[in-house]
Amino acid sequence: MAASAATIRETLPWSPGEVYPPETARPGPWLFFTAEEAATVEAVVDRLIPADELGPGGKEAGCAIFIDRQLAGPYGRADGVYMQGPFPEGALPQQGFQSPQTPAQAYREGLAALAGHVRQNMGGRSVAQLPGEELDRLLTALERGEVKLPGLGGAAIFDLLFQNTMEGFFGDPIYGGNRDMVGWKLIGFPGTRYDYRDVIARPNTRYTLPPVALTGRPEWVVAGGRR
Repeated sequence: MAASAATIRETLPWSPGEVYPPETARPGPWLFFTAEEAATVEAVVDRLIPADELGPGGKEAGCAIFIDRQLAGPYGRADGVYMQGPFPEGALPQQGFQSPQTPAQAYREGLAALAGHVRQNMGGRSVAQLPGEELDRLLTALERGEVKLPGLGGAAIFDLLFQNTMEGFFGDPIYGGNRDMVGWKLIGFPGTRYDYRDVIARPNTRYTLPPVALTGRPEWVVAGGRR
């Protein structure tokens, strides 16, 4: 296996206190998904997190947008992840995702295999055309490994979709999901509020302040777009 090294002299290749703030996910067209892939993922996230009396579902919360932006960026390319193997079959859950494919490659292949399975076995329809209860049964079968898909496999693509949907619903809105902080409001998470001294001084008191995202709150924006 090849290895490389570098020698650093005189100055460091970074600045003191240097930070890399996350890039805000902007509304707009899909960056990674095709139209059919996007429709599939939107249908799936809305069944994994269905809308109810407590709040919106996964689609309205922006989970598909979150996944699309992640796959179009460093996560999709597996930047910073060791990808040289080995990749054992039947790995323990604690070993994480095991595949020589990047997440972007896994999604592209997995969604294509899922679409082919549905067309062949469900009357030529697409995933997005399946009624809710029928899609639920399909997702349950995927989760249990009862649907055999070529390549990555049914259970593996389900695990990716489930994990990324949860990340999109509960992650910071700056990444495109958790629209209007609906996930945080659902569980009472305060977000990234900078000062909790008043709360600490009042133990056993219900926290009632609204959640704060990395970009602040909409009402904090003043004329000219400043905060």
